[in-house]
Amino acid sequence: MLKTINELNKQLGKYKKDILLTWFFCVIETMCEIAVPTLTGWLVNLIKGEAVCFFSESIVIWGPSTEINLSRVFILGGIMILTAVLAIITGILAGWFAANAACGIGHNIRKSMYEKIQKYSFNNVDKFSTSSIVTRMTTDITNVQFAYQMTIRASLRAPLLLVFAMTIAFIKSWQLALVFLCLTPVVGFFLLFIANRVHPTFVQIFNTYDHLNQEIQEDVAGIRVVKAFDRQKEQNEKFSKVSLFIYKKFVKAEAMIAFNSPLLQLLSYTSSILICFLGATLIKKYGDSFLTTGDLTSLLTYVFQIMFALMLLSMVYVQVIIARNSAERIVAVLKEEPDIVSPENAITEIPNGEVIFDNVNFHYFSNPDHNVLKNINVTIPTGSTVGIVGSTGSSKTSLLNLIARLYDASEGEVKVGGHNVKEYDLTALRDSVAVVLQKNVLFTGTIKENLLWGNKDATDEEIAKACDMACASEFINRFPDKYDTMLDEGGTNVSGGQRQRLCIARALLKNPKILILDDSTSAVDTHTDATIRGYLKNEKPEVTKFIVAERVLSVKDCDIILVMDEGEIVAKGTSEELYSSCQIYKELVDTQLGGGDFDVAN
Repeated sequence: MLKTINELNKQLGKYKKDILLTWFFCVIETMCEIAVPTLTGWLVNLIKGEAVCFFSESIVIWGPSTEINLSRVFILGGIMILTAVLAIITGILAGWFAANAACGIGHNIRKSMYEKIQKYSFNNVDKFSTSSIVTRMTTDITNVQFAYQMTIRASLRAPLLLVFAMTIAFIKSWQLALVFLCLTPVVGFFLLFIANRVHPTFVQIFNTYDHLNQEIQEDVAGIRVVKAFDRQKEQNEKFSKVSLFIYKKFVKAEAMIAFNSPLLQLLSYTSSILICFLGATLIKKYGDSFLTTGDLTSLLTYVFQIMFALMLLSMVYVQVIIARNSAERIVAVLKEEPDIVSPENAITEIPNGEVIFDNVNFHYFSNPDHNVLKNINVTIPTGSTVGIVGSTGSSKTSLLNLIARLYDASEGEVKVGGHNVKEYDLTALRDSVAVVLQKNVLFTGTIKENLLWGNKDATDEEIAKACDMACASEFINRFPDKYDTMLDEGGTNVSGGQRQRLCIARALLKNPKILILDDSTSAVDTHTDATIRGYLKNEKPEVTKFIVAERVLSVKDCDIILVMDEGEIVAKGTSEELYSSCQIYKELVDTQLGGGDFDVAN
């Protein structure tokens, strides 16, 4: 736990001064609160005509009097008012600076987590899952922020209040102060017992939040599919089941935590009753020589201050219990080191688009005992157009992910331009390798803003040319606002084929040496597909192009075709060579084109 706290404290940054100011004002506030009961006791003694002493009969401020001295009453009353006002002002300032520090650390943690996630490889993201990362950056950070806000102030105020109030109570009457001192360890034991029982429940709750976010994310992203298959009822039941589990666990945890308040109230009321009874008995027996009326009054107030301090500590303790698991989950993200980074003295220039796979094996983090790529050995000359075909799950995408170091090979080497990809600066490598993934992602903003992801300095002419090659200009120019047309989240206000063409144009704006089209023309018609490939061949002859496709027509004119099956390259050659030598490729061609396909006729 201490390691977790130390890790989070690193995120304080400039907000350390707010914590120091919080503590400064907390000290003044607490001293004022401690002074008020003593001043109240003096005022009672003064009105009753008893001596006013400073904690001890040897230090007499005002002696006993048979008449009420109004000037002294007004002086004490004025001091009490000033003390109370000072306590209020410093309390407000302490609360303000504590809130500022807590919000600041929340901001810093969120920023640090986001920046760290941007450095993650796909492997790192797979380790946590998207839904879990979202939960950690929202719910978990909020829990930690609330805990910090409460702890920053209470961590000094409660102990000071407890120590000073108890010290003064012992000075006034150690016999009576022993009453609540004996009861305090009992309550402390029960608080620790409750905390140890509650923490595992909160671990379950926040882990289930990940699952809940995943359900929401999948349902919202696939809302069209849900409605098309009329699965609203089933999805509601699925969501309700997870939500009900969280509800029941929270009720269980909160029910245990609810014992805090009754325990402390029991201690408070028991202490007060015993002190009143014993105090009255002893005063009756020994008179003012044992305890004055004012001292008894202030002693009772100090008892309540001690109870308040314990209540404050218990509230902090509860909040820390809730935030503990959240803090551990946040620190796990912050301490996770990206497994793909640029090396020292990295190469920043990629000489050409030659790609070599040298005895490559690869497995995913989640299943280290199963290689999804096995014994990959192939050399692709620069400027070649390479088609990759194979059944679903044959690891075509996994193969291409290694070129841009989205993942690293488990064994063997992947070389680009004659150098191992691990020797390159990541930014330089990924600027030279443009990838259009299977899932075409566009972001909220204009078409132009999305295209500029490829090259933020691209001119309007370069944008138009890239869109021409991607066959995107024809539909962009039909929009009233053309390139300034706003895209909804995920680009849902354009068709799947239009999204694919925009993503291809975005990739072309990078002017890459290697272009990877991972089944990225599946949603366009075969004529448009052929047109795009024609533009690439004529306009980008120096670029090495990888085309993954389920459609044989998309790859049959490629210089090299790789046929993959169960993570291995089982055949390599031109379309004609493979048709006569590779049964898998022959079956694909016969299945798709053997019956006189309409696309072939066109």
